[in-house]
Amino acid sequence: MNTSESQRRRLADLLASKGALRTPWLRAAVEAVPREQFLKPGVFIDGGRVWRPVTALGPEPEEWLMLAYTPDTLTTQLDGHLTADKCREPVSGVPTSSSTDPTTVVSMVESLDLEVGHSVLEIGTGTGYSTALMCHYLGEDNVTTVEVDPQVAARADAALEEVGFSTWTVTGDGLLGHPRRAPYDRIIATCAVRRIPHTWVRQTKPGGVILATLGSWPYGTGLARVTVKEDGTAEGHVIGRSSFMQARSQATAPVAGDLSARTAYADHERTTRVSPLLLEEWMPAFLAQLAAPGAQLVRATTSDGDPLMYLFDPERESFAEFLPEGDGWAVRQGGPVGLWDSVERALIAWRDSGSPDIDTVRLHVTNQAHTYSIDGSPTLHWRHRLV
Repeated sequence: MNTSESQRRRLADLLASKGALRTPWLRAAVEAVPREQFLKPGVFIDGGRVWRPVTALGPEPEEWLMLAYTPDTLTTQLDGHLTADKCREPVSGVPTSSSTDPTTVVSMVESLDLEVGHSVLEIGTGTGYSTALMCHYLGEDNVTTVEVDPQVAARADAALEEVGFSTWTVTGDGLLGHPRRAPYDRIIATCAVRRIPHTWVRQTKPGGVILATLGSWPYGTGLARVTVKEDGTAEGHVIGRSSFMQARSQATAPVAGDLSARTAYADHERTTRVSPLLLEEWMPAFLAQLAAPGAQLVRATTSDGDPLMYLFDPERESFAEFLPEGDGWAVRQGGPVGLWDSVERALIAWRDSGSPDIDTVRLHVTNQAHTYSIDGSPTLHWRHRLV
């Protein structure tokens, strides 16, 4: 019989077979927490150019359960306000809240190395499913969760109450943490951030752990795990790839408008030493964000369908435009910052170092700067001052 309980056991078996689910307590939580309760009032299914709404009241109960326990990310909000129960037909929109795929959720919780008695601050409540998994083990009084969107926070709070967890749900900017209940043993962010806010470091106990996705591109981002030290700094490394929606207060508007006008006046043009197509790969994209913070990769097409590729940094009013040149590429750059110059140097140094993967990136956080380095490469080193 297809029941919630059987679906939870099946999901636990699947996550264990992938190596994501390892500890007995977390398996017990996955088997106990009903994910379907955290998807109400419904979800949006990706239909390519549109999103198809599916509500808990729409399909047959067994169909809803099958959907709820799919190992995929399920979108729960579009454009910062639209939910599936408000739509009767497929709609267009940009996802702004979701229930992250269970493999990622469980892997991140495993990476926290939680122990009984730990207090946890979660940044980005979302549906509340990951909150419930931690509450099942730690108890509701040891979990504090912050969500910036009041609508999302209210739904998550209701779902948590419905499954029996009256935990500390807070509506606000998670980048500020929640000092009222600090210090915490663990902080986990389910949104991507450009840098780990030092407010999180200050609100974490010495020896405590912060886990967060670093980066501002939709890909080329890394899951950083840092440990807070007695002197108020934090140190650690990127443990793997990770992709989350950007924290609302750090989200950047996509570069739009007349791109030809934005790139009309270049300061210089030259042949590239490496192909800009490298930026379509995960690690080079991560390096680009270290070498040129604030840069965005933009792809477009001409009216004839020819591909266009750019780097833009709106804050520093700089750009790089890439043009096919024989078997290679040329780059036109304009503005006070040579975006491609910085990125290209990093890519060449990375290639010369043997193209190390993202888990070789180390990170040191102080109240003044983030310092990144790559194991075994003295030339791959960046210091980002906090402003």
